[in-house]
Amino acid sequence: MTARLLFLISWLLMAACVPVQAQMEQARRLELPTDTGENESFDVTTLGERGVLVTIRKGGFYANDPAEFRFQAYNTDLKEMWTAQFKSDGRFEPRLSYHNTDFLYWLFQEVNTDNIQILRVNLQDGITETFTGNLLDGLVMSHFRVVDNQAYIGGTHNTRPVVMAFSFFDHTTKVLPGLYANHIEISSIEVDPVRREVHVLVHTQKRGCQFSVRSYGYDAKPIRTLEFGGEDHNLISGKLLTVNNDELMLIGNYSTDCTPYSQGIYVTRISHGETGPADADRVQYIEFSALQNFFKYLKPKQQQKMQARIDKRKQENRDTKFRYRLIVHDPILTDEGLLLVAEVYYPQYRGTALPYVVNAPRVGPAAVDRYFDTFRYTHAIVCGFDRQGNLLWDNCLAIQDLESAELTEMVQVSQQDGKLVMAYPHKGEINTEVIQGNRTVREVEKYSLKVGANEKQKITDSENENLAAWYGQYFLACGFQKIIDDPRQGFNPREVFYLNKLTYSLAEKSGDDKASRTGK
Repeated sequence: MTARLLFLISWLLMAACVPVQAQMEQARRLELPTDTGENESFDVTTLGERGVLVTIRKGGFYANDPAEFRFQAYNTDLKEMWTAQFKSDGRFEPRLSYHNTDFLYWLFQEVNTDNIQILRVNLQDGITETFTGNLLDGLVMSHFRVVDNQAYIGGTHNTRPVVMAFSFFDHTTKVLPGLYANHIEISSIEVDPVRREVHVLVHTQKRGCQFSVRSYGYDAKPIRTLEFGGEDHNLISGKLLTVNNDELMLIGNYSTDCTPYSQGIYVTRISHGETGPADADRVQYIEFSALQNFFKYLKPKQQQKMQARIDKRKQENRDTKFRYRLIVHDPILTDEGLLLVAEVYYPQYRGTALPYVVNAPRVGPAAVDRYFDTFRYTHAIVCGFDRQGNLLWDNCLAIQDLESAELTEMVQVSQQDGKLVMAYPHKGEINTEVIQGNRTVREVEKYSLKVGANEKQKITDSENENLAAWYGQYFLACGFQKIIDDPRQGFNPREVFYLNKLTYSLAEKSGDDKASRTGK
């Protein structure tokens, strides 16, 4: 069976546009034919007003299967600007990718050796370079970042965490000290290109489930370690955002029982010169029940019951703790301070009853084999904070019947004229909602993706649907579609990988609202 993989979009820029009648229109469309006889994947990297890069990869999914990459750059009108190609040595298999403002990087690893290769693609002109080196033999890689001419590769070695700095100049490798220990896991690796620093965020289930931010200089030497932990609040994840030259903001989700299930979100400021145990009183913890609109995704009667339950427990001086799994997005800098978006999900499992073995004694009911099926999304929360980390407002977007085999960020947010357009793709449509602070400006609306002006063309199937907030009022939708150009000529759909440039404008309200909308 032909495998189709789509590694989701990363996005860089979001800007402002115009005010509250809204409409989404398709500005441009690009179709790339797919080869049904090949194993291939399409990776989309949005570059703001500089355009978009599409990476088409064939092969490299199995051992001794050389990977062929074709990089195609398009401007904001989806007109091709340049193309570049790269074919890997069959010994090296692609592992991870990363991009910053100037370059796209691919990390390759030779199977059963310590050899690596890094491909660097210039996003301006497509010029490619490769760098080879060595890591620890047996390193299982999970994180990949680059600062200037140095790559940081994180993973596990003999079940212990390791982060290595690899220099493009002399191809030498250094191990970042202080990480190789039992019961520690790398939560994320974040880089500061201005200060040329790397921050390794780790957590452990030992010693009260501590969470720490360990910062290193460009020379791979430790600069500082800031530790968080306590009996009541255990940080699960963290995202860093530079507020000014002297301070960072750390934000994420926390639990109270050392599990992946969140009880709320937290935010705190970090000074660049700070080290040692963090002041626990400075961290602001916000329980889900304290958010004004967290349960807005429920039906009105369900919301009332939930609020009544919370109020009753408050009167009894009892806490109401909710447990959810969250995907926490990278925080977004705003004029007020920062914006946090997180999606609530849960894994779905399927069960199959195993039949009895022939002639075996009946000792009980048939066993049930549970296996993972998909991730199901329920809603997304968005919170606005000021520069001191104080919560200003919160809001919620209900996500209807959305499932994904891969855990990825589905909801995208665009800032426009003091408002936020929240959107996600589902079954060939784009679902949108417009909010301003804790107020909903436009309720959920659905807009169908179109093939073109030819009304005879029909989309019969959509797969691997993804959406990115591109720049300004523009979104970029992509995925696989099967299309019939003319039903009268028979059912023989063609399959394409599509990119749809969508514009969502907030216009002055005038005339008939429904007449101006293109969606349902």
